[in-house]
Amino acid sequence: MSYNEFDDIEHIESSRMVFDFKGFLFKVLNLWKLVVLSIVVALLIAYAINVRKENIYRLDSLIIVENDQNPFFTANTSISFNWGGVSGEVGKVITTLNTRTHNEKVVDSLQFYVNYLVQGKYRMVDVYKNAPFYLELDKTKGQILNTPIGVRFINDTQYELFAEFGSDLVNTQRYGDKKTQMSPVTKGAFKQTFTIGQPVVLPFLNFTLHKRPDTVLVLGSEYYIQFLWFDSVVNNYKNAVKASPLSQASSVLRLLLVGNNKAKIVDYLNTTSAILSKTELERKNLYATNTIKFIDSSLNAVNVNLKDVNEEMNAFRKQNKVFDLNDELKQTSEKLKGYDLEKEGKQGQLNYLDLLENYLRTKTDYSHIAAPSSVGITEGNILSSVAKITGLAIERQNLEATTREGSSLFKELDSRIDAEKNVLLETIDATKKTIGTQLNTINRQIANLESKLSGLPEDQQQFLRIQRKLDLSQEAYNIYLSKRSEAAIVKAANVSDISTIDEAKDIGGGLIGPNKNLNYMMALMVGFFAPLLFIFIIFLLDSTIHGSDEIERLSNIPIIGLVGKYRYPNNLVVLEKPKSAVAESFRAIRSSLQFLYKKNHKAGGRTVMFTSSVSGEGKTFCAINLASAYALSGKKTILLGFDLRRPKIFNDFDIKNDLGLVNYLLGDHSIAEITNNTHIENLHVITSGPIPPNPSELLMDSSLGTLMDELRETYDIIVLDTPPLGLVTDAFELSSFADVTFFVVRLDYTKKGMLQLINSKFRTGEVKNVSYILNFYKHKTNQNYGYGYGYGYGYGYGVYGESYLEGQKETLFTKIKRWFSR
Repeated sequence: MSYNEFDDIEHIESSRMVFDFKGFLFKVLNLWKLVVLSIVVALLIAYAINVRKENIYRLDSLIIVENDQNPFFTANTSISFNWGGVSGEVGKVITTLNTRTHNEKVVDSLQFYVNYLVQGKYRMVDVYKNAPFYLELDKTKGQILNTPIGVRFINDTQYELFAEFGSDLVNTQRYGDKKTQMSPVTKGAFKQTFTIGQPVVLPFLNFTLHKRPDTVLVLGSEYYIQFLWFDSVVNNYKNAVKASPLSQASSVLRLLLVGNNKAKIVDYLNTTSAILSKTELERKNLYATNTIKFIDSSLNAVNVNLKDVNEEMNAFRKQNKVFDLNDELKQTSEKLKGYDLEKEGKQGQLNYLDLLENYLRTKTDYSHIAAPSSVGITEGNILSSVAKITGLAIERQNLEATTREGSSLFKELDSRIDAEKNVLLETIDATKKTIGTQLNTINRQIANLESKLSGLPEDQQQFLRIQRKLDLSQEAYNIYLSKRSEAAIVKAANVSDISTIDEAKDIGGGLIGPNKNLNYMMALMVGFFAPLLFIFIIFLLDSTIHGSDEIERLSNIPIIGLVGKYRYPNNLVVLEKPKSAVAESFRAIRSSLQFLYKKNHKAGGRTVMFTSSVSGEGKTFCAINLASAYALSGKKTILLGFDLRRPKIFNDFDIKNDLGLVNYLLGDHSIAEITNNTHIENLHVITSGPIPPNPSELLMDSSLGTLMDELRETYDIIVLDTPPLGLVTDAFELSSFADVTFFVVRLDYTKKGMLQLINSKFRTGEVKNVSYILNFYKHKTNQNYGYGYGYGYGYGYGVYGESYLEGQKETLFTKIKRWFSR
């Protein structure tokens, strides 16, 4: 193989790897109708979506999270339990918004598990408060789940409930305890009349329907009520409210909620804020509530003791006379009273510390500790530690609602609580020792004073002892009562750390979906790019030859002629339509053959062979018309049908195929006996004859050479119509007798891979002086992809080369295919 041939092969192979961008572009332009149709369909789909899809709204509200100091708490307040700042953290509020507990409270308070619906054009529409009625539910009894129950108003006082049941049992739920159960119904249609304001008591419905104030009932109007599973509604809202700081490090939170009904969004946001505030205040007051409970228990004990001492004093006075004490005894008694009160206070502190220590060592929930200041403990470390432990305990409780047990967050909180608890236990131990020392000093002072009174008569000493107990009990009672009153006032004046600064409100707007413009833009993009992608894939997968430029890229074999499309009832276009463009194209091929014959000069008549890759590419059509063109020009021409397997040329000349080449090659008949005259002057035809069992072997017979030599002596032009190269090898046997070989390529039909066969045979020299004829050609501009010819012409062939009859009816698929191929 020469270097030039290697270069040609390399050129062909590299050209296959280059993507034909220009070809793809004009392929798109060729199928512009498909792109337009795709865009129209996409826009129609977008319109249907925009019309059918529910509107989506987004509204917001603003809340502030801060440490609101109790206005009644001052430096002179003896009970210091106002520690709301510990809970004022934005992160905790955001976490609480997503908890099941919080959303259960909101959903339950708004009864969002009841839907009020009307039948819209495309769907059931939630009318919520726009319905002219509302339901008062009996939460202790079940309500049917998920099945819409129709409500039709008969008159101003009566309405009708109707539904369709598909089974004998339905699922119901009691919204009081959230229990579900199966309830019996009558399968089929249900219809029953009730009076407005009267309870509906059914196995599956239990409510009272009330008319909304200032609404008018339209007689015959139909509404639907639908009860939803409580937990599913809570799940829908659980993460629906989005909270974010208004600005960086801001204590103002913006609450956002998206939904289909603006009135529902407004109510949910405002109720969420109210419940957040209420819950925070309850949590904030928990410390004060525990303190009040502790004071109440102590006050009850002192009250009992005071009653007992009063009874003892009254009994003593009944039995003994009342004594008048001198000034010295009064002073001593007052001192004893002061020491007794101080001792009682210190003892109360010791008791509190013992209880606190035992509580810390035996309990795991530290959210119920009373304020140390309620018993007069002013030690800063104890006050601070108790407040921290209580705050951490409440934080842990809040975390339990959103975090799985065993999380690292629990471990961190527990370690902080344990560390603070250990510090507090050490502080308690030190404080108890200090108070014990103080008690010893007080006891010594009391003992000294009591020694002064030991010289008095026994009845006077008893009187003084009872009086001391009475004064002590009364003073303790007054102190606890004062502290109780102070604690109640402080608690009542407490305010939540969460407050609303801008309620949610429907002031118009808020519509965020469906984004109709975006849908239309997306439709345009999808409608435009989807067919482009489809065309791109088809373009990549398409292995069919569509233009002369593709042949030039894939093969170095020249193109000798172009034969256009023409719809005609037979193959004799040159004879019967001599002025047609197709006839002119064959005359042009006839002229070009003169130059090819000069390259391969032989004595006698000239031979030209027609072949192709597969059947249906038009080689027989080209052979008949080229032979006709030569005969009409005065050349003595003979057409040989060498396609021994599928003989075809005899039909167009109205001759029989009884005798032909097969009979000659078998030695049964002479050339003269198999030669047929035609109605075309100077044109003779030798058909293939009967189909033999061994066509290839028959063509290898030596008599074939004798036949060709005799024909060269008799005729000017010998046209060979041979079988397809891609199916059988007969054409290769005949190529040695051909001065020129024409390989017919039918555009939009012949596969690119078929050119490799003729390329390889051409490179190896098995086929010489070969050229391409492009059949079914449509003149196009811009690299064969844009139409520019003023008239279309040509003929049509079926899969195996049969002619399309003029006026033949087209199928719907054929019409669509032809419409897109324009």
